[in-house]
Amino acid sequence: MVVVQQQLNGTTPGSITQTIARMDAGRLRTYRENLEFYQGRQWSDPLRRRDRRLTLNYAKTVVEKTASYTMSGQSFVVDPDDGSAEAAERARRAERALQEVHEANGLEQLDFDNEIDCSVLGDAAYKVTWDPAERRVRISAPDVQGLFVWPWGDDPSRVWRVASRYVLGHEEAEALYGPLPGISRSRKTEHTIVEVWTEAEFELWLDGAPFESRENPYGFIPFVIYPNVREPKQFWGVSDLVALKEPLRELNRAMSQLSLILELSGNPIAVLENVTEAQDIAVAPGAVWEIPEKARAYLLDLLQGGGVGLHVEFANLLLRTFHDLAEVPRSAFGETRHALSGVALQMELDPLLKKVQRKRLIRGAAFRRRNEMVLRILEQYTGEPFAPYRSRVVWGPVLPQDRSRLVEDEARLVASGIHARRTAAGLLDVADPDAEWERWREEEGEMGNEK
Repeated sequence: MVVVQQQLNGTTPGSITQTIARMDAGRLRTYRENLEFYQGRQWSDPLRRRDRRLTLNYAKTVVEKTASYTMSGQSFVVDPDDGSAEAAERARRAERALQEVHEANGLEQLDFDNEIDCSVLGDAAYKVTWDPAERRVRISAPDVQGLFVWPWGDDPSRVWRVASRYVLGHEEAEALYGPLPGISRSRKTEHTIVEVWTEAEFELWLDGAPFESRENPYGFIPFVIYPNVREPKQFWGVSDLVALKEPLRELNRAMSQLSLILELSGNPIAVLENVTEAQDIAVAPGAVWEIPEKARAYLLDLLQGGGVGLHVEFANLLLRTFHDLAEVPRSAFGETRHALSGVALQMELDPLLKKVQRKRLIRGAAFRRRNEMVLRILEQYTGEPFAPYRSRVVWGPVLPQDRSRLVEDEARLVASGIHARRTAAGLLDVADPDAEWERWREEEGEMGNEK
């Protein structure tokens, strides 16, 4: 099947490095443009001499603020697949294993960084592998600018081959792969590495030549590639910046013009009428001008007639358009016209809530797949069973919550048998519900013995 698919795509194993060099030129160009815009290079026309250009980088602010809302309070729960004690114990072991991997890889920071990357570029990825030196699962976030995929034709969400291209220094390459044959350190300081993964095989290419080929040790492609927001029937996603570029460029132009007008109004322009020659004309307090008869002199007032007000109104209109397209109302920046109740604030922030909900829907699927890979690798290399490899992502509330009210609600749900104690503890952001439950039982037992 793999050979047939390679032929259909016009590639052969011997030409994989040449193939990816020609692939996805438009996608990679869009990545670079989005990254430059996020970093503040937002003017599309070339800079001219004595031009004034202000760049109000709202793009960076909105992306990072939305990422903070999206990733707040994220945790994982493994539910037993049935009501047996064995299933409950297996679920607790899987949950503890995921927590250990989470802490060892610093996933809290990695996930936040990857969320920003995903929002800016439009795509993000995780790589889940086994580190034989440290005897643990390693999770990294490879740059999607170096990833190339071959999806199944009838299902763009599934891939049958992934290629990862990156650059290593000569010392790094030799530390990973040993002495490199035929390569002198003085002649080669960097090496282009290409990893090619299918479910059955792994290939390593070094500077365009095959270096290693072996069976895939995991039995699955160890990459989780997911979009920011997916276009229908497309594998790659869309950046949050696509809808924001034009209003932000126009806002930069409007604010630059307004800044220039205000500067000129603070340094008035002297206008002389019916004067052929002028010397020693200075705009200064107490200055005396000598001008011919029937001539006229005055200072140009750029602020008369309400012109500045029109510029300000236009800038405010652009800001309103920007907030509408970004789905981040002014309230998310702490600006409220009056005190709002919880429901009213939720309605005002509803566009942001919907945006976060869409993002969490996609991220949740990616995190569950990542957790499945972690459990499969742990089971393979430690021998400890974790099947059926299911987990659930628990997200924190986007808006501030009345914790006392939430505790009361969960207490009623537990008392009425609707929620389990473990579920209630997870919703209340208890770090380890099982350990907390065991401590509670111990305390109850000790109190019972004292009685």
